[in-house]
Amino acid sequence: MRTLARGRGRFIIAGAAVVASIGLLAGCTGTGAEEEDVVDQGTSVEENAESGDTVVIGFSGPAADHGWLGAINSGAQAAADSFDDVELRVAEGTNDANAQIAAVETFINDGVDAIVLLPTDGAALTEVAIEAMQAGIPVINVDREFSSPFAARTTILGDNYGMGVSAGTYICEQVGDNPDAVVAEIAGIDSLPLTQDRSQGFEDALSDCGLEVSARVAADFTVAGGEAAASQLLAANPQIDAIWNHDDDQGIGVLAAVEASGRDEFIMMGGAGSRNAMEAIQADDSVLKATVIYPSTQAADGIALARLIAQQKTVGDLITPSVPNRVVLDAPVVTKDNVEEFIDLSFES
Repeated sequence: MRTLARGRGRFIIAGAAVVASIGLLAGCTGTGAEEEDVVDQGTSVEENAESGDTVVIGFSGPAADHGWLGAINSGAQAAADSFDDVELRVAEGTNDANAQIAAVETFINDGVDAIVLLPTDGAALTEVAIEAMQAGIPVINVDREFSSPFAARTTILGDNYGMGVSAGTYICEQVGDNPDAVVAEIAGIDSLPLTQDRSQGFEDALSDCGLEVSARVAADFTVAGGEAAASQLLAANPQIDAIWNHDDDQGIGVLAAVEASGRDEFIMMGGAGSRNAMEAIQADDSVLKATVIYPSTQAADGIALARLIAQQKTVGDLITPSVPNRVVLDAPVVTKDNVEEFIDLSFES
């Protein structure tokens, strides 16, 4: 019955889209129809805010072993608490793919209305996500993508490549007038596609102003790893003009190494958007001048979209009556000039 209901909902949405397109065509026939004659068949922002049928959402993510993942988990819960028609069932966080598969299978057996899933390994969780979709349970994939387009109704991602572009663009603005500027990079875990995407975006943006990465080390998203990588980088490079550190959690260790070195001839920017980083940006005596956001609100957005999908509502500000299949969030740069706009969305490392 669940599958039939979902199918009927999709048919109704498709029919609405046809009606909307007919209205748009009528507006283009030269009959004098005004812009306000276009019919929006979706639900409005006001309608979306109204309480509907209670939606049971299962949420599973990796273990919160650093600040960003902790913020992902707390954000999901806070988003669910903001809706009086959402019941959130949270599986224990784990870095064991088999344990997470078991948690999703429990959600399927319990017949939840939707699943929001940040997989510990996207490829490993793909099959069970497809199983949920085939059971008529929409899956919202967060941050780490599945390996099949049939595994999720909607995918919500941060923009890793865009982070690199934003970081490179900022550094170009700061030191691009010096063709001999020494630009250093402290990456995360090099084997991860997200790290590779960030580095590629950084390289591409720097090349636009004639710069390149002169020195590069990789850490592991931990404080200790950041301190060790930064110590190695500083020891090997007596002159540096700018550093991009991919991750603000490991950035605590990076800044500790910088302080221990006594060096301040360079500017530094971070990545992800922790409160620690933003407070350092606010200070006048820190080498950290900026960070680029990798939203820790992705799971919270997933909860909000899961509710709309389960209640057969649409994104109210879109003309097309639907919930997008793919959402890639922005990667803005935070500096002292705009830190107040972002600090309330930051996370504790």
